[in-house]
Amino acid sequence: MTWRTGTVTARGAAWTGAREVTLRLDTPLPSRDLTTAPWEVRGLAYTALVGDPDVGDRLLLNVSALARGLGTGGYALVVGPAGDATALPADPHAGPGHLVKARYTPLQAMVLGVDEQESTHHDTLRDADDLTGLPVVVADLHSALPAVVAGARHAADLAGRPHPRVAYVMTDGGALPAAFSRTVATLRDTGWLDTTVTVGQAFGGDLEAVTVHTGLLAARHVAGADLVVLTQGPGNLGTGTRWGFSGVAAGEAVNAAATLGGRPVASLRVSGADPRDRHRGVSHHSLTAYGRVALAAADVPVPAPTADLEALPTWGAELTRQIHDQAATLADAPAHHRVLDVAADTALLDALRGSPSRLSTMGRSLDGDPSAFVAAAVAGVHAEHLSHEHRTHEDATTR
Repeated sequence: MTWRTGTVTARGAAWTGAREVTLRLDTPLPSRDLTTAPWEVRGLAYTALVGDPDVGDRLLLNVSALARGLGTGGYALVVGPAGDATALPADPHAGPGHLVKARYTPLQAMVLGVDEQESTHHDTLRDADDLTGLPVVVADLHSALPAVVAGARHAADLAGRPHPRVAYVMTDGGALPAAFSRTVATLRDTGWLDTTVTVGQAFGGDLEAVTVHTGLLAARHVAGADLVVLTQGPGNLGTGTRWGFSGVAAGEAVNAAATLGGRPVASLRVSGADPRDRHRGVSHHSLTAYGRVALAAADVPVPAPTADLEALPTWGAELTRQIHDQAATLADAPAHHRVLDVAADTALLDALRGSPSRLSTMGRSLDGDPSAFVAAAVAGVHAEHLSHEHRTHEDATTR
């Protein structure tokens, strides 16, 4: 990000929510020849965010797009007021990458997209069109991520296989900066995640991609992932309506994975402790996203708990029946999902307890809502089995 401060010398056109201004910069835009470097620029203020600047106001500006010569917009974006002694970060080194994330906002960031022309991976992805059976676990909530990975690693341990290389594809339904997630940082630091790919308006991953589709292809063909977990960043927007929740994109993610020849695995959002009826058992978020939005078939793993697991607080036989009855409806959805029972026992629970990242969903811990995390973990178990089958098939076809 390239920063400047400047003073408003004139007010220009205004429309609902925005005001154009002319600014005299305190330091010119980056240029090889400072004698011709621009000192005067057009600025844009989103008045609902930063107020309506007046002549003489000194402002903090994001000039990243102007500095790179990107034509669309053509504005210095007003971030807020600046003091007389506002210290600015140094200009970033000029380098490749013109993919803008959080676009046209005051804090838009310039990144190098794995799929753009300046990337060393552009040739790999230019005509890439196939995930070749790569398992893609799709989940509604970010909190499912460590549980899915724990399940996959547990399945590999039981089978005496190496842990799978896991890529996390982070969509933009929740937090946009990957750095906001301590979960991702911890899983990366401990080797539980090999790669993070931020897609859409999300940014800050090891790889940046324009769409979910190129993010998945990058996970397969650039990162060499054995399986992918795809979910939004931290945070979930819900309105208590049938369609007004950010997790509806999980259904579209299933479609994307299937379109590219992947093997979508739909992780169910489950709870035995949520006080809201619409989220008890299988959440209406999962039933809507997978039952109405997803038009391609996915594997839907359903936990089949042992008696000692079922005896845990907030679980019980009634919750198990409810989850199975609700999940069974997805087999009759337009996509005709493949609903599968996956055994879950206390060893899987212990694997969840071994997560290096704290397990928490909607403020509830593993002990407070065990079915939520076990449901995500069995998706990881199933995905690891698919990954092993996929690698075995690939090995056989390359001999």
